[in-house]
Amino acid sequence: MLETIRAIWMRRELLGILVIRNLKIRYKGSVLGFFWSLLSPALLIVIYGVFAAILRFNAGRPHYLEFLVSGIVVWQFLGMCLNDSLHVVLGNANLVKKTAFPRFILPISMVLANLVNFLLTLLVLVVYLLFAGMPLLGFYLIPVVLLLQMMLCLGLACILSTSNVFMRDTEHILGIGSLAWFFLSPVFYPIQMQLEFLPEHLGWLPFLNPMAGILYAYRTLMMGALMPDTHAVPGWWLLVSVAVCLVVFGLGYFVFQRAQRAFGDVL
Repeated sequence: MLETIRAIWMRRELLGILVIRNLKIRYKGSVLGFFWSLLSPALLIVIYGVFAAILRFNAGRPHYLEFLVSGIVVWQFLGMCLNDSLHVVLGNANLVKKTAFPRFILPISMVLANLVNFLLTLLVLVVYLLFAGMPLLGFYLIPVVLLLQMMLCLGLACILSTSNVFMRDTEHILGIGSLAWFFLSPVFYPIQMQLEFLPEHLGWLPFLNPMAGILYAYRTLMMGALMPDTHAVPGWWLLVSVAVCLVVFGLGYFVFQRAQRAFGDVL
């Protein structure tokens, strides 16, 4: 790992070029361009606000719209990384076959490009939450949760990008799997709805889904005690999600590094 970090640092200019290229590709041909990173979350808040009111999702549940929008915004970072990971290696086939560089730069550049979009989206979300009266008392700890989510995204990107090189069915499997993961994660509903079906000593099981802990942490830091229908969970339950994120990152790094030698032959 230390050798990889050193090699990436020596190629940091290439990393910067790839990050900028990924950002340009996302908004290529768009009239508003990068401005969509700010406009999209604002429109998302308006759309969900209208439909939540029409369908009465927030009836009797104060601050449900803030709860919902914050969950969707956080999930979108993961969702973008999952989708983009399919093309991390395949989309750079010429570069992989003709240029000598640490291949680990490819998934890192993709995650960093999506991080830029997420930070701009998060900025809009924070402004909205402040206007909605959220305390944001733990906002200074968000970088810790963000780093954890980045490690999860990077680990998954390594696994999926490697898998898609050798097995092109990965794209179809990911489409079904990510949809199932979305509904199994407490995006639309509080984690307590899952905990109700479990005895207290097994309450940590839902946090084997790393997004359960990540979503809970973001919302706690931004909304605090104003989160609807939620109560504090033991801290060590959140450590279960932390451990899963670290394991996924380590596994992804190992798989990617072992498989990268064969990328040129397969591509």
